[in-house]
Amino acid sequence: MANPYDHSSSDTEDYHDPDDHRRRVFKNRMRSRSGQPSCPAKNQMIAQGGANVQPCNASDERLTLVVDNTRFILDPAIFTAHPNTMLGRMFSTGMEFMHPNDRGEYEVAEGISATVFRAILDYYKGKMIKCPPTVTVQELREACDYLLVPFDANTVKCQNLRGLLHELSNEGAKCQFEVFLEELILPLMVNSAERGDRECHVVVLLDDDSVDWDEEYPPQMGEEYSQTVNSTAMYRFFKYIENRDVAKQVMKDRGLKKIRLGIEGYPTHKEKIKKRPGGRAEVIYNYVQRPFIHMSWEKEEAKSRHVDFQCVKSKSVTNLAEATADPVLDAGGNPIIPMGGAEAAVVADVEEGAVGGVDPLVPVAPVE
Repeated sequence: MANPYDHSSSDTEDYHDPDDHRRRVFKNRMRSRSGQPSCPAKNQMIAQGGANVQPCNASDERLTLVVDNTRFILDPAIFTAHPNTMLGRMFSTGMEFMHPNDRGEYEVAEGISATVFRAILDYYKGKMIKCPPTVTVQELREACDYLLVPFDANTVKCQNLRGLLHELSNEGAKCQFEVFLEELILPLMVNSAERGDRECHVVVLLDDDSVDWDEEYPPQMGEEYSQTVNSTAMYRFFKYIENRDVAKQVMKDRGLKKIRLGIEGYPTHKEKIKKRPGGRAEVIYNYVQRPFIHMSWEKEEAKSRHVDFQCVKSKSVTNLAEATADPVLDAGGNPIIPMGGAEAAVVADVEEGAVGGVDPLVPVAPVE
């Protein structure tokens, strides 16, 4: 049965060179005559540090991928040669999780444009991915991340070097901050948690920074339980605002809340003491500008209490005749004043987690 896409329309693309196809057909015929098995194609697999040529068992099976309303007719062997990518996993597991549409086509890479997908296919053909001029480097990077295709200097080539290096720096900063977080920052967070705190404030000092506080006159710190870590490497890392943005996103992804990163003054040693009138001493410290990180592992701080004013059923006089009548006297001859709406009791709505409340069976006395 003829393939309906052999004579493709403008939105159908076949990634096999026609001249190469004719050469392979000729070779297959010659090998069939000699009784030798054939392998019609070889793919290159880009590995870390260089390119390795690895033969694959190409098949006569073809499949159609639909990306951004564009059809790509491909040999699944080019994907199975890269099993660590998303398409490699999809087509190397028996395709039991793949569900073709009514035309037997596979709709993949949702949200990725056909132009970007066409460029990424070069990776599967053993070539470098060339960023199209109409595509931003960030868009290409996001598509590679989605398809689990490596995005580095060995696999991607861009005319826009600034954009390429920016994306490579973001990836490098993410990996570097993961190391800082696990080795230097997390132990300080654990110390705060074991102390019963719900947040942590860390100041990053240089390796050769020395802190000498006067025990009698310590500096007035904004953060009562601030901690320090001496790391010139992390100090240099936080000099760039882009790195601080990456670090903040990493901490968000790790579930931390109320994250703040910036530069603040940190006191290192006492310079002098001034005496104020009345004998009060004013201590002057030397301050250095250093990066700081503040984070919390709680979703929100303690909720503020609120009071709900609930009125007792009004007993005010609404009848004019009753209002002009003589007042009712008690046994001692004193008038009995009915409890009105303005004299309602105040009932506090107890916040969740608090103890107490109003017993509905206990009468509420009027407010004096």
